[in-house]
Amino acid sequence: MSDQPAPLGSLLRAAPPDRLPEVAAEHLRRHFSAGTVEVLLPDLTGTRLHPLLGEPETADTTTAMRCFGSQQPSLERAPAGNVRLHLPLACWGERVGVLRVELPAPPADDLSERLAADSDDLATALLAAETATDRYHRARRRGRLTMAAELQWDLLPGRALGDERFLVAGQLEPAYDVRGDHFDWALEGDRLTVTVLNGHGDGMEAALLTSLAVNAMRNARRCGADIVEQAELSSDAIHSRYGGTVHAATLLLEIDLVSGGVAAVDAGSPHCLIARGSEIEQVPLEEQLPLGMFAEAHYEIQRFQLEPGDRMLVVSDGVHGAGPAGLSRFGESGLLSALRRTRLQPATEAVGTVLRGLREYHAGAEPDDDAVMVCLDWRR
Repeated sequence: MSDQPAPLGSLLRAAPPDRLPEVAAEHLRRHFSAGTVEVLLPDLTGTRLHPLLGEPETADTTTAMRCFGSQQPSLERAPAGNVRLHLPLACWGERVGVLRVELPAPPADDLSERLAADSDDLATALLAAETATDRYHRARRRGRLTMAAELQWDLLPGRALGDERFLVAGQLEPAYDVRGDHFDWALEGDRLTVTVLNGHGDGMEAALLTSLAVNAMRNARRCGADIVEQAELSSDAIHSRYGGTVHAATLLLEIDLVSGGVAAVDAGSPHCLIARGSEIEQVPLEEQLPLGMFAEAHYEIQRFQLEPGDRMLVVSDGVHGAGPAGLSRFGESGLLSALRRTRLQPATEAVGTVLRGLREYHAGAEPDDDAVMVCLDWRR
């Protein structure tokens, strides 16, 4: 084994974007005496991992899923006296997947550090390559997306973002047939902007409305506008196109990551809750007009405060208002129970836990609406 292997990051930057797993595997075999190497990516629901290098997964992936959920390396015994090391692939809080490496013996501390650095390089490269190849998109799909879902997945900013100050995560359901619900975020210094949109209508029309609303808000934000101006520009754009016949219920939030102060524009039905210790309470916001309902609509900021360790959750009406036949709305019963089960989970796992609770609440019945959830942990 070479004392000074070539940095994997430089090899990945020189590689074709669709060949990153093969380049990483060859590097690990050559310099670390690795046996079988696999790169596993999550499907769109985040509940299964799919291999990029081997055959469709038939082996037990329990340990890999545990690594993916906890974002901590894990080690297990492999055949022939080897060990199998699982390393999380993550970049800026985004869970990209899992790197599985078979080694002849448990790695010493220095080798573990080098392998962890290589996994970080691979995660960053995989994220960057997604705009240049369809290979990784195909690996994440268990079936064909509707055209509306294709538009909305491409519009997302990612599924997680974080650093030592915060972690935010979001999820759409049903993943393969979303109809208009959406989330967006952007980090600028100590300011994090988060928007959750509860779309109007079905299919392509809903997706096109969402695309117009989100891009109008981004256009304003990227010009330095605050969330009031973002809401007003987006509302004007929607009304100009649709004349008030459709609208987009949206919650815009701007979080100060130093003080925990939150500025909010509540333009519709998404609900905001705060989990603080053992208590979960809805933030009392005054609902204003949905975006696009009237020409030249004006919006006002409302404010509330986060405390260190708080978890803030925003759910669309497809979560809060879901009411299968014969049952009360999920937001009146099942939501709080599901949220309480997430308190020891990171935000990236919490969104999945709540939406699994929503699926169980429907007990096999087809939901009437799509659903989106965003979870923010303020770590200050």
